[in-house]
Amino acid sequence: MNLVRIEEELSQVHLRLLRTNIENLPWQKAIEKYDRPHTLLYLDPPYYDCEEDYGKDLFGKEDFKEMVEILGSIKGKFILSLNDHKEVRKLFKSFHKKPVSVRYSLNNTQGQAKKFPELIISNLKLAS
Repeated sequence: MNLVRIEEELSQVHLRLLRTNIENLPWQKAIEKYDRPHTLLYLDPPYYDCEEDYGKDLFGKEDFKEMVEILGSIKGKFILSLNDHKEVRKLFKSFHKKPVSVRYSLNNTQGQAKKFPELIISNLKLAS
């Protein structure tokens, strides 16, 4: 941050966020509050078998089951990204799935990004 330009930078941030709502809600409450026929929800939960990576007891395996139930009854559309895991495929079997390969460079010490398999899951028909 450049302290000489802080007023200008804060002004730009203010304009960019002018009509933005930031809320701290459990994911279930956010879906309940914003779900409408015209809504597109994007969900990015912790990877399956990595639920405690963001903190103990914040998200558990039971949340995936609840997510399937809730997403199966929403009015709007959703897109969800998760690691490609056999249990994820089984849990989200009633939705469209598209396998993708994602490159991660975080914690990259060899200078090459590693590829990991992920699934894009949706109640929208996904292009191949």
